Amino acid sequence: MSETVVLDRKADFPGLLTADGKPWHYLDTAATAQKPQMVIDAMSHALGRDYATVHRGVYARSAEMTRAYEAVRRRAAEFIGAKSENEIVFVRGATEGINLVAESWGGANLTPGDRIMLSMLEHHSNIVPWQMLAQRTGAEIDVCPLTEDGQVDLDWLETNLTEQHKLVALAHVSNVLGSVLDAKRAAKAAHAVGARLLLDGCQAAPRMRLAMQELDCDFYVFSAHKLYGPTGIGVLWAREELLDGMPPYQGGGAMIDRVTFGKTTYAPPPQRFEAGTPMITEAAALHAALDYVDAIGPQALFVHESGLAAQLRDELRQINSIRLFGPDESAGIVSFEMAGVHPHDLGTILDEENVAIRAGHHCAQPLMGHLGVPATARASFGLYSDESDIAALLRGIERTKRIFG
Repeated sequence: MSETVVLDRKADFPGLLTADGKPWHYLDTAATAQKPQMVIDAMSHALGRDYATVHRGVYARSAEMTRAYEAVRRRAAEFIGAKSENEIVFVRGATEGINLVAESWGGANLTPGDRIMLSMLEHHSNIVPWQMLAQRTGAEIDVCPLTEDGQVDLDWLETNLTEQHKLVALAHVSNVLGSVLDAKRAAKAAHAVGARLLLDGCQAAPRMRLAMQELDCDFYVFSAHKLYGPTGIGVLWAREELLDGMPPYQGGGAMIDRVTFGKTTYAPPPQRFEAGTPMITEAAALHAALDYVDAIGPQALFVHESGLAAQLRDELRQINSIRLFGPDESAGIVSFEMAGVHPHDLGTILDEENVAIRAGHHCAQPLMGHLGVPATARASFGLYSDESDIAALLRGIERTKRIFG
C-alpha cells in the first residue's frame, strides 16, 4: 500500500502499560479496544459529579443528564451519516442489535419458504439469531461462499439471490480475515430481489468513514467497546420507515405511550426499542469515544492499521512455518497459524513477552471449518499500534520456534 499514516497515540491509553510500567503490546483490538483517558474521564464524571437518571426527573441535574444522553444519539447519527437521530437505537452491543432485528423485523416479515442469506465468514452473532428466527418462522438459510483470498463472493451472491430471499446479513469487515465487503454492491444485489441488507459493522465502525445513505443498507450495527468506548452499549441504525413498522423488542418502562391493564400503546421509535433504564454512563463515554475517533479521522485509522497489517504479513511470509489467511490488503487484522504449534500455546508464550494476541476460533467456527483449522492466531491493530508491536510479536514467534524446535 503506497499511502501511510503514522499515529502516535500510545500515551493516551493508560492500559498499554504493564503493572511494572513496561510496554504492553496489545494486538487484540478486534476483540475489544483499549480506552483513551478522555473516555475513562467521561465515564468517571458521568458516574460521579454528573450522575442522575434520564427521561424521568424534573430536577435540574436529571434534565441536564437527559440532554447529554440524547446528544449522544445525535452524535452517533452524525458519526455514521444517518439521516435522522430517530434512526439510532441504543442497544447493549451489536449482538443485541442483530437479535432485535431478528426478533422484531424478522418475526413480523418472514414466513415459511422465505430465505435468509449469510456468508461463510460471519461471526456467530450474525449466524445464531438468524437460525433461531428460521426455526420460529420456517424460513431457510443459505450461505454465500468466499473467494480464494477470503472475500465474500459477490459474483456468487448476485447469481444466487432470489425473490425468496427477504434478508441478507453480512459482515462489513471480517473479524478473522480483515476482508472488507463491497457494501454498495451487496446492497444493490439484495435490493434487486427485494431483500433487506443488514451489515455487522463491529470491525468497520472503528476504522472506516461511514455514511448510511451511501452504503444503502437497511440495518447497521456496531459495539462501542470496539470503538474505544465502554462495554454495555452499542448502536442499531435502521431506516426510519423500517423502525416505524417494527413491533417492540422488549416491554417495560420508557418504551410506552400509555399503559392500562386492558391495553398498552407504545412510544415511537427509537424509544419503542429501549425498554428500562438506559445505559446512562456508558452513553457519556461513547460520546467521548466518537469525538476522539472523529478528531483523528476514521480514514486515517484505516490507512494506519491496514499499513501495519500489510507490514506484518510481509514479515510473516518470510517464516516458513507460518500460514497466512485472508486477503493481502486487510483492515488491520492478520490471522495465521504456525506449523506444529497450537494457537493457544503461541498465545501463552507471547503473553510471557508482554504481547497480547487472540488465539481460538474467534466466534467464527464455520469459517474455521472452511479454512481447515480448529483455530488461528490473530493479531489485530488499533490506532495506538505501531512498529514496536510488530517487532515484539516477531520476537515472540522466534522464541516459540526455538521452544518447539
